[in-house]
Amino acid sequence: MNQQFSIPTALCLLVPDIEALIQGRTIAALPKMFIRPGQRFALYPADSSVSIKAWAKCELCQILDETKPLDILSKLTIWTPKVLKEILQKQQYLFLAYLRIYQLPQLQEISVNPNIQEKLGKFVSLPNSLTVSEATPVLNDRTFAQRKRQLEKLEPPLHPELEELQSAITSLTISQPAAKQLDEDIKVFLGWSSDKLIKQADLNLVWINDIVKLGDRSIEKDEGKSNYQAGTDFEIIARRSLDFLGFKVEENYKGGAGGLDLFCSQPYPLVCECKAGKTIPDRAVEELDRIGRRHLKENYLQAVRLIIGPGKPTKNLKESAEISKISIINVMTLQKLVEFKAKYPGAINLVELQQYLQAGQIDYKIDEYIDKAEREIKLRSHIIHLVKNYLENSGIESAGVEALHGAYFGSHPPQPIKIAEMHEILIELSSPLTGYLGRIKGSNWNSDRFYFLRDLLIN
Repeated sequence: MNQQFSIPTALCLLVPDIEALIQGRTIAALPKMFIRPGQRFALYPADSSVSIKAWAKCELCQILDETKPLDILSKLTIWTPKVLKEILQKQQYLFLAYLRIYQLPQLQEISVNPNIQEKLGKFVSLPNSLTVSEATPVLNDRTFAQRKRQLEKLEPPLHPELEELQSAITSLTISQPAAKQLDEDIKVFLGWSSDKLIKQADLNLVWINDIVKLGDRSIEKDEGKSNYQAGTDFEIIARRSLDFLGFKVEENYKGGAGGLDLFCSQPYPLVCECKAGKTIPDRAVEELDRIGRRHLKENYLQAVRLIIGPGKPTKNLKESAEISKISIINVMTLQKLVEFKAKYPGAINLVELQQYLQAGQIDYKIDEYIDKAEREIKLRSHIIHLVKNYLENSGIESAGVEALHGAYFGSHPPQPIKIAEMHEILIELSSPLTGYLGRIKGSNWNSDRFYFLRDLLIN
């Protein structure tokens, strides 16, 4: 059980500084005085509506002067070199406090001190002491120790490009769900947030298990066991599936009498008809052609045409689909694609997938595409593991592509690759958006060096 503490005071800081500490973006604060290591206090935001969200324990306090490399200190904290220089000009030195942050179970509303700006960087007494525990640290022990050591030794950040990307997308996280998820993933990878954040996203994907179920219900509807709603539910989850796969689904097309079930405009035009029932009837191709031409005019012929259904296509339907160049897939195949996307978010390339959307019943073609994508992932996982083992066995920090290519052929590789292809994959795995490897750029491609960052796990 976590021991409880009584906290009578708070350190007054700017709101952005407190938010950065709570988000795990920094472990440092700049108080106006030396803070004794071991001292505990709440974090008091200097604004007009005070809500205390967290408390801190000082782990270390340093006194720094202008001889320290402010450019590196800036990269390890949230303050620009200009701000740090301005503070030094005013008081000749910096008090740099290393703070271990703990979140409160609920917000604590505190009355505002009328002289709050004068108290900035100093301690203020709380109207009532807070009872707190160390149950919810922002950073785990290992991560905090790593960040503390890096700051003490003023070691440059390992992933400056990722930190710049995270800073750039911060303003988009409120209105863009995709940006918010990327922001959370980057913060977890950088050690600015708890590992729990990535796992929480899985709870939002439980609907994927219902794709086939809702298709089966639409068969029940065909047998008179359900009602019209079953077919509508199937259409809705098909729409959600295509959107999840990365298509831009236009909201103006939502089926109904004489309506087009689904139309996607990006990355290429795609017209989709959802067919409920235990068989997909002969007329499905004719209906899609007629309705598609009515709504899209001449643009219909340039679009990829797709029929999705849980039932079995008739022989005549298959022949008609080949003539009209319409693809047919079973709802199980749709679920496979969505499951693969959920498992490996960046693995499905819709432009590449288009080559597999051929005329006729193409479930086997989609299986081919998924198998190909899975082989590519396994190859990359193997190369990441190779880099990790090679560096550990060699006792070095990074390795060039020639050495890694040589080691590749002694590692029971999944397939043969040329050195240029391996270099391309190493570059891909070391980009800021993947972050499985790190890269030290050389004067030319074969002088690049690579190091291990994290595993690519395959189930």
